[in-house]
Amino acid sequence: MTAPESEPDERVSTPRGELVLRSRGGHHEIVSNGVFLMDTRAGESERLLVRAALERVPAGARLLLGGLGVGFSLAEAVRSARLSEIVVVEIEPAIVGWHRTVLRAYSGGALDDPRVRVVTADLLGWLARTRERFDAICLDIDNGPDWTVFEGNNLLYEDRGVGLVRSRLRPGGVLAVWSATESARYAELLAARVGPVRTVRVPVGRGEPDVVYLSGTSPVDPRGSTGLAENGGIRPGRTGRAP
Repeated sequence: MTAPESEPDERVSTPRGELVLRSRGGHHEIVSNGVFLMDTRAGESERLLVRAALERVPAGARLLLGGLGVGFSLAEAVRSARLSEIVVVEIEPAIVGWHRTVLRAYSGGALDDPRVRVVTADLLGWLARTRERFDAICLDIDNGPDWTVFEGNNLLYEDRGVGLVRSRLRPGGVLAVWSATESARYAELLAARVGPVRTVRVPVGRGEPDVVYLSGTSPVDPRGSTGLAENGGIRPGRTGRAP
């Protein structure tokens, strides 16, 4: 007998509506209120999000991951020997639970790593309450600045939200942000509020490339130069393509 191609969907009701984990052709998809959010088919840009952010962090660095998703970013993070702690903020308890069962292979069992601490909360609310600071912050929330499924996530990509995220970076820290589409407006905002910006485009099978924005603060002057500017970065008021 041939094994079935798809497993039964897992459905949960949340304050944000119905969340579904479904299996299609040997891969898994997360769908919210009928809207596709993410799947396990690729993951290159999600891994790059973390890998690029950690290029210059010191030994013993602290990393904040905003959004657990299907686990590619967290799996990349635990591979780094530079990190002493990885804090993951994920709003959906069901997604955290799926990473202990169905999605465990995609996050590499990273929830069991002693450096990993999971906070189940809305990221903006948690950032407003915490006084923790990080050497790198990687955000993979919704579809990015210009294409959000949940209206409240818009605030993360506006001036106040960017300023709040910036306040949780240590001097010399790096902010990396994943986006499904390119946003010149957001790149300008990062340059003005955080520091020089590098834009990395990652080709995908269909449609526009995924985009990773990297913005770094200075060890001394929050508006000064960082290593990012020496490697394809841009100054406030400009946008540019990574080499």
